[in-house]
Amino acid sequence: MKFIYRRVVLKIGGEVIQDFNNTNFSNCIIHDIIREVQYLVRHGIQVSIVIGGGNLFRGATLSGLGINRVTSDYIGMLSTVINGLFLKDLFNQFSVSSCLMSSLFVNSICQQYNLEQALDCLSKSVVMIFCGGIGNPCFTTDSVACLKAIETQSEIIIKGTKVDGIYSKDPNKYKDVILYHQLNYNDVLRYEFQVMDLTAFILARDYKIPICIFNIARSGALRRILSGYNEGTIINETIKDII
Repeated sequence: MKFIYRRVVLKIGGEVIQDFNNTNFSNCIIHDIIREVQYLVRHGIQVSIVIGGGNLFRGATLSGLGINRVTSDYIGMLSTVINGLFLKDLFNQFSVSSCLMSSLFVNSICQQYNLEQALDCLSKSVVMIFCGGIGNPCFTTDSVACLKAIETQSEIIIKGTKVDGIYSKDPNKYKDVILYHQLNYNDVLRYEFQVMDLTAFILARDYKIPICIFNIARSGALRRILSGYNEGTIINETIKDII
């Protein structure tokens, strides 16, 4: 299989390690993801992962319950550290070399984020796991993924979701929906598709980094995306307005 991207950022939500019985950690989907990443690394792809914390705490949800918004966001960021530790240990079980870095100061359990060291790890086929947000409140992990893609000069951001891509309407509510396989940044911003934080889209647009929204549960999806197959929805500045 020939790959058209060599350095990528994979954004996954905390929900991928949450099972349907609402226990905190499940090995089902995440094991498949690790096997996919293992395959990519063996074929020379440099992979960074940004992990969310939605299976534990969401800053916006806590804020809605009356918790101070800044405090809520820090709780959310700490949740991503917990998930990052879990993810790194699973990579160890699969004998995949990985490095966990946090933008929050938690040096007793993982390394402090350092771009130069992260780039060195990527060049040595070490999977980078980024957690702790950007170290400050008010930013989602979508924005973190775009920021890390910019900093590491990654060629694409791939975001795993529960749906096959971007639809014209909510596929859970409507039958007459269209799955868009290609969109440009203007389409997404104009119609405010709720699949990624708009701040993140603006960052990606300004730095001309393509984004792919795909179904994380589809086996082999990562390698198909990186090979240029028509998987999910690709968002790119070179695509003309189609809506």
